[in-house]
Amino acid sequence: MNKKSELRDFYILWSTQSLSQLGSAITAFALTLWLYEKTGSALSTAALRICTYAPYVVMSIFAGALSDKFDKKKTMLICDLLAALSTIAVFILYKLDMLSVWHLYLINAVSGLMNTVQQPASEVAYTMVVPKDYYQKTGGLQSLSRSLVTIGNPLIASAVYGFAGLDAAIAVDLVSFGIAFVALALFIRIPEIPTDGKEKEAGVLQLAKEGLKYLKDTPMILYVILFMSGVNFVASAFDAVLPALIIPNPRGGNSILGIVTSCSGIAMVAGSLIATAMPKPRDRVKVIYLSMLFSLATENYLLAFSRSPVLWCIGQILGWIFVPVMSTNQNVIMKNTIPANLQGRVYACRNTLQFFTIPIGLLFGGFMVDEVCEPIMSTSGRTLQFLFGTGKGSGAALMMFILGVTGTVMCLVFGHKLKKYNYTD
Repeated sequence: MNKKSELRDFYILWSTQSLSQLGSAITAFALTLWLYEKTGSALSTAALRICTYAPYVVMSIFAGALSDKFDKKKTMLICDLLAALSTIAVFILYKLDMLSVWHLYLINAVSGLMNTVQQPASEVAYTMVVPKDYYQKTGGLQSLSRSLVTIGNPLIASAVYGFAGLDAAIAVDLVSFGIAFVALALFIRIPEIPTDGKEKEAGVLQLAKEGLKYLKDTPMILYVILFMSGVNFVASAFDAVLPALIIPNPRGGNSILGIVTSCSGIAMVAGSLIATAMPKPRDRVKVIYLSMLFSLATENYLLAFSRSPVLWCIGQILGWIFVPVMSTNQNVIMKNTIPANLQGRVYACRNTLQFFTIPIGLLFGGFMVDEVCEPIMSTSGRTLQFLFGTGKGSGAALMMFILGVTGTVMCLVFGHKLKKYNYTD
């Protein structure tokens, strides 16, 4: 069997799901622009993502256990369909001029819940359709598609939202969903995972406990996950701060935010190519730690002290270029280490532990900008004004500096802990 036929199902699944992810990201970015126009608050826009991640964090452990009990393909199809229905609800409310902020929070929570169940099933599905020898290559390709989504969605969303409105952005999302749904339903076969039948009979709580026990018994993976939870805290706070830094700036605005955000995707494309082509590292854990230390110790400081769109773009590139290298190495470690019949529940436990800091970080970042840093800068002396600027947005610059210090210290502390672990395949 040649390489192309071995990866046929992967290529179909990867390409169509990536297209659907692009559509969803376009809607999410357009909703952020719409909400910031309505409220002018960093905290309000951060709350939109909090509502997406909150059910994801709270329910992931149980969702992973459910995904191990049921057919992966059916689980993905049902979750995608329900998430699409929530997007249709936004479309209808907007066309009827009834869309309110609380509608978005509720609908995002529903979408987040569907993603909670769908994501671990999807992770296992990729494992089942990819031969083990291709884990690093396909992991790099998945990082590449995420990078292209990051590049494309702010530019496309800004253009579509600016010229045709929120309803057009949602329409693009629904078309991409339809393509992915049909491809998964009709053209992809996901093999069943061999089991002894106990998983089918076991309760969800018992399966969830098995996932937690596996992590407890495998400290290397557990510490990597906890390290990434700290990274996610800083990164999500950064996401909440970035619109408040760029949109009100005299040299910023919606279009500049789209360009700056896209630069992170350009960097991730380069990083994905590096991850795909690079030889197997001698120590994958060390690669994860060092790549994140570089990211967090460069981008935040550069954005904090600069008032130039060019420097903002350079900061994004420095901060994101090694993210695909990190994620590819983490995925290879987990796929090679965790038995396939345990992956759903272990990935779900990973999701809870690694991503629970995202809503906290979003809330922290938005709160700090609105309630702490902007008030400080409005009454600050010349030193702070020289460092972080004046007017609305200077508080966000101060917050970027705080995140830079937080990220650097966190990486150094966790890095010392991770030194005793190493992994190579």
